[in-house]
Amino acid sequence: MKLFLVCLAALAVISSAKIQTWQRDMIVKINSKQTSWKAGYNYPLNTTLDHLRGLMGVLPTPEGMTLPLMVHEIKEINETFDARTKWPECKSIQEVRDQGSCGSCWAFGAVEAMSDRYCIHSKGVKQPHISAEDLLSCCESCGMGCNGGFLMSAWEYWKNTGLVTGGQYNSKEGCQPYEIPACDHHVVGKLKPCGEILPTPKCKDTCEASYEPKYKDDKNFGASAYSVNSDVKQIQTEIMTNGPVEAAFTVYADFPTYKSGVYQHTSGEALGGHAIKILGWGIDGSLPYWLVANSWNPDWGNKGFFKILRGKDECGIESQITAGMPKLE
Repeated sequence: MKLFLVCLAALAVISSAKIQTWQRDMIVKINSKQTSWKAGYNYPLNTTLDHLRGLMGVLPTPEGMTLPLMVHEIKEINETFDARTKWPECKSIQEVRDQGSCGSCWAFGAVEAMSDRYCIHSKGVKQPHISAEDLLSCCESCGMGCNGGFLMSAWEYWKNTGLVTGGQYNSKEGCQPYEIPACDHHVVGKLKPCGEILPTPKCKDTCEASYEPKYKDDKNFGASAYSVNSDVKQIQTEIMTNGPVEAAFTVYADFPTYKSGVYQHTSGEALGGHAIKILGWGIDGSLPYWLVANSWNPDWGNKGFFKILRGKDECGIESQITAGMPKLE
């Protein structure tokens, strides 16, 4: 019996060692290759790849699910563009949210871009903080909540059903703040460590007790929902004309270690599809990039943002661009 327990303990140590070294091994491999980006520790040492897979909440688009295609007349396009400086009056563009332990990236990328667009198209007059909670928990056609969803359905739901306001976790802001706790995805952070992927919160048609107006009167609607094709100039024209867009890409095991530079897949297996918000572009050295906001809180990456190679459909980043126009009346 004593020998059996010793063997179990040894296996646990070996298992723990494997868990703790995947980040180290990946970081050493990336940085030794002198690639276009630098890797570093973004997660506690006991974080598993299975946990990270749980955050990848973009489900494959079902056959037949489409949105109208927006086609722009191409305008003159600057070499660099940053929505944060183009529309400085819009606080939401500066924000990095936290999806917590939930595969709700599909909802976050959508409500972040929606919030930005209300401000942009009202010239700063209307600045609702659209609730990720409402979209995540109430859109049945969007997929499986914390277990993943569809970008296109999120924007259709906004257009047809509307979404209430809601701040980040524990903010008490808006009608429905996010219920899933913000958590420490990182080595050094101010929050509790992220745990297992949590269940989807229940849909409710009520607001915070102290909030007025009522749920049905707090709805904000989209006037349209559409997709943008993968042509770089079309995407750029959409962003500089109408505001940030939601996009999705395949996350590989090296991406969670991103710290700076222009990300390109260098090593590691695919973990799943992830949705984010593209808010600009530029050139780093000789490499063109997209400027992207993640939803893993501001401690991750470069203060919550990252750059990814532009023009090569890196990891599919240009293949699923979704957006829409807000209804301002």
